[in-house]
Amino acid sequence: MSGVVTFGEIMARLAPPGFQRLRQGLPGVLHVTFAGAEANVAASLAFMGEDARFVTALPKNDLAEACAATLRSTGVQSHLVWSDHGRLGLYFLETGANQRPSRVIYDRDHSSISLTAVDAYDWDKIFDGADWFHVTGITPAISEAAAKATIAAVQRAKQCGLTVSCDLNFRGKLWKWRPGIAARQLAGEVMPEVVRFVDVLIANEEDCGDVLGIRAAGSDVASGVLEAERYPDVAKKVIEKFPHLKMVATTLRQSLSASFNRWGAMLFDAAADQAFFSPTIDGEYQPYEIRNIVDRVGGGDSFAAGLIYALRSENHQGGQAVLDYATAASCLAHSIEGDFNYASCDEIQALASGNSSGRVVR
Repeated sequence: MSGVVTFGEIMARLAPPGFQRLRQGLPGVLHVTFAGAEANVAASLAFMGEDARFVTALPKNDLAEACAATLRSTGVQSHLVWSDHGRLGLYFLETGANQRPSRVIYDRDHSSISLTAVDAYDWDKIFDGADWFHVTGITPAISEAAAKATIAAVQRAKQCGLTVSCDLNFRGKLWKWRPGIAARQLAGEVMPEVVRFVDVLIANEEDCGDVLGIRAAGSDVASGVLEAERYPDVAKKVIEKFPHLKMVATTLRQSLSASFNRWGAMLFDAAADQAFFSPTIDGEYQPYEIRNIVDRVGGGDSFAAGLIYALRSENHQGGQAVLDYATAASCLAHSIEGDFNYASCDEIQALASGNSSGRVVR
C-alpha cells in the first residue's frame, strides 16, 4: 500500500460557545479541540479511507498525549518526535457572523516543533511505503528551524520519488522570526525554496500575490470581488516561474459576510495547458452559495485533502472530476464545526454530482 504523509504543527484550538466573543465568554468555558493545517489534511484523508500519516514534534506532557490520542481516533498514523523542549501551540477562535468577521489569536511561540532541529526527523523511515508528501506555508512561518525542516523534507521527498504538494497558506500574523523583515518579504524569500521541489501547488485567491508577487487583475478580495477568469493567467505566470510544476489549484472565496460566502476553485493542468473551474452549471462556473456557514476554518485544508484524494483515485479521471470532488469536499466542510472535515466520500461525491438539496437521508 502507498500512503500520504503530511508535516506541520498541530495545536489546541480554544473557542467560546457559539458566536460569543472571547471577552464576552471569559471567564468561562472554552471548547478545546486539536487542529493544524497539515493535520487537518491528514484527518480528512483518513476519513476518506487513505493511509494518512502526520509528522510533528510535541512536548512530553498530558496535553500533547491528548492531542496524539485525537489523531489516533481519526485513523491517522502519527510519526511523533517527543521533545523535552517547548510547548503545545494554541490558537483562540472567535466565530464571526454576518458583518462581524471571525478572529484568530495565535499563542504558538516556542512550540516544540518551532524548536526542533532539522535532523530530528527520520525522513527515510517516514517515507517508507508512501508516494505523496504534503506541506504548507504555515510551518516555515513559525521559526527558522521549522523552515529548514520543511525545505529538507520536501527535498528528501523528491529524492525518494514522492509527489509533493504544497498549500502556500500565507499567514500575515506569522513570519516574524527574522526581525526587521516584513512577513511578505520573508515568505517571499523562503517559500520559493520549498516550491522548487513541489509538483502540485495550492493557494487561495490571495496567496500567490502575497507570497510570489503574482496577482489576479480586477480582483478585490477584501470587498468580495473576484474575477475568476483571471486566475488561469496567475497559474500560467506561476508555472513560468516554476516550470517543474504540474498543477496549480486556487480556491476562490467571495466573502460577502462572515455567514455568506460564494465558494469555488480553479485547477490548471500544465501539461494540457488547460484550466478547469468548479462547480459548473451547463459548463459555466457557478460557485456554491454557502449562506449559513457553521465553521469556515479548515475549508482550504479540506480542499487540499479532496484534491490529493481525487488525484490519486481511479474513480476521478480528468481535471474536471478531480476538481469537482475537491471543491465539494471543501464546501461540505463549511457545515461542520471544527477544523477536521468529517464528510465521507459518498457525501462528497453526491454533492459533486449535483445533489445539493440538503434533504434528510433516510
